[in-house]
Amino acid sequence: MAKEKKSRKIKHKLLNKYRLVILNEDTFEERFTFKLNRLNVFVFSIIFTLLLILTTTIIIAFTPLREYIPGYSSVTLKKNAAQLAYKADSLQQVIKINELYFSSIKKVLKGDVSMVSFNKDSVIDAAKLDTSEFDFNPSKEDSLLREKVQLEDKYNPLVNNELNFVLFPPVKGTISERFNGKEKHYALDIVTAKNAPVKATADGTVIFSEWTAQTGNVIILEHSNNLISVYKHNSLLTKEQGDLVKAGEVIATAGNTGELTTGPHLHFELWSDGYPIDPTNFIDFE
Repeated sequence: MAKEKKSRKIKHKLLNKYRLVILNEDTFEERFTFKLNRLNVFVFSIIFTLLLILTTTIIIAFTPLREYIPGYSSVTLKKNAAQLAYKADSLQQVIKINELYFSSIKKVLKGDVSMVSFNKDSVIDAAKLDTSEFDFNPSKEDSLLREKVQLEDKYNPLVNNELNFVLFPPVKGTISERFNGKEKHYALDIVTAKNAPVKATADGTVIFSEWTAQTGNVIILEHSNNLISVYKHNSLLTKEQGDLVKAGEVIATAGNTGELTTGPHLHFELWSDGYPIDPTNFIDFE
């Protein structure tokens, strides 16, 4: 019986009706009237709370207003971070390429390059072959293909049918030490007067123009056809890295700088596709 009385009492409290009246304070005129009970107020409060939580969640998840909430990063900040990440990755690739390029330049400066080895017997055997046994006349298909390519390239302005590449002597003087691959002397030592003008052997770009302890003032030019020329022991450098030079243009003055020198001279090197070559095969120093 006590439990029934208690449940009736609770039910009465929940369902007991109340009137909420809103009056004008000056005239006591009744403006709004609401009939309520505790159960209605409780249900309305729960629904209003759920709607408020749902609305707040939608605003935070799908609108830019979440940027103003502490702990959330902005869309602009994320975009900038992604762009910086892409730039950092591209810069790392550029740095790797530059490191490989500078390592090859260091090899050129130090002369740490091995000569190309080949089998001499194969060359001798090839020289003994009788060329009369071979037919070097082009086939009909080959002749037609060559004629077609020549006609296509004849009026193509991008094709240079005549390639003239002349190398000029960098200085005037006497060769004191010649190119010697066995002793790893991949250069010509040309004795000349102190402060004599050192000229570019061909058109090119300055890729190195610095001081080194062993070879003094060094300048390196990159030319077409994968050719690199090196000028060491200069007293003064007149060009900087990145400058474009013409054949015969003064790029330095001869001197006696560096540890590995015994007098005013020019240490001149030529490199083709990463291999040293004898400059006297291409330049007339007399």
